[in-house]
Amino acid sequence: MENFETSIAELLEEEAVGLSDELQSFEAWDSLTVLSIIAFCDSEYSVPLSAEEIEGSGTVSGLKELVESKM
Repeated sequence: MENFETSIAELLEEEAVGLSDELQSFEAWDSLTVLSIIAFCDSEYSVPLSAEEIEGSGTVSGLKELVESKM
């Protein structure tokens, strides 16, 4: 999970993200980005996520905690 923020930043088309950043505040946030996060978490961590879980996580930190809880 050491490169989690970097990978999420790439998916969100940002140079960097902070753990307290709201996911929905990013310009690139849309359904395609959510699908990309689902695919990323599945391939990198073998963690299946739903779109509802991702949207409910709220922040980058919440998303990271969600993935860690399912590992």
